[in-house]
Amino acid sequence: MINKYIWFDIGYTLLYQQREKIYAQYLKEHHVEIPIQKIEEAYHYADKLFMREYPGVLGKKANLFYPWYLGVVNHYLQLAFDLERQNRFIQERIQETVPYWAPFSFTKDVLHTLKQDGYRLGIISNWDKSARRLLDHYELSDYFDHIIISSEVGAEKPSKYIFELAFKRGETKSEDSIYVGDNYYDDVVGSKKVGLKTLLINRFGYKGIEELQHPHVVESINKLPSLLKTIHV
Repeated sequence: MINKYIWFDIGYTLLYQQREKIYAQYLKEHHVEIPIQKIEEAYHYADKLFMREYPGVLGKKANLFYPWYLGVVNHYLQLAFDLERQNRFIQERIQETVPYWAPFSFTKDVLHTLKQDGYRLGIISNWDKSARRLLDHYELSDYFDHIIISSEVGAEKPSKYIFELAFKRGETKSEDSIYVGDNYYDDVVGSKKVGLKTLLINRFGYKGIEELQHPHVVESINKLPSLLKTIHV
């Protein structure tokens, strides 16, 4: 039996937002055609910019930042729209898309394989009280031995407290654990505070994180089971 605990982030590690399709709908209404991959890259760059320059903002309510965020997406695509109208359109479509978050096509298979390989699995995530409902909705909860959600424990990454709490509940320690997440400034920085090594998810290679020197970057968790057999993290 492998004595390893793999801790996961949720957003853009296990689940993704159905935002690019909604953005593409807005473009269609304005007779603009852009390949969906280009839209995905624009959102990716906007995510990384906000993670780097405005930590914590992406977890706030949409009315506090989303028009500003959309402006960045538009900029990467060399487009210009009335941000108030565009934001209103997109927020309305988001409300109609339930659930707005969905698992990647490979999420369940990867978790199943890791459990079969003998790993213990857990979640450490900055999320509101909807986290467990989403995990239950997609029948993901049972894969995890422990689920640590910031809104439930009163601490957020990159605070070391939330990681220490996870170790305590999981009856494990940093040298027997690995963390997997997509936000360097929450996930890697926070993990380092407790000596926890991290696999950083970045969907487009090193795009958007060119300034970072983190040695363990992967595009998704899809190849995580095989990767763990060949590298020492």
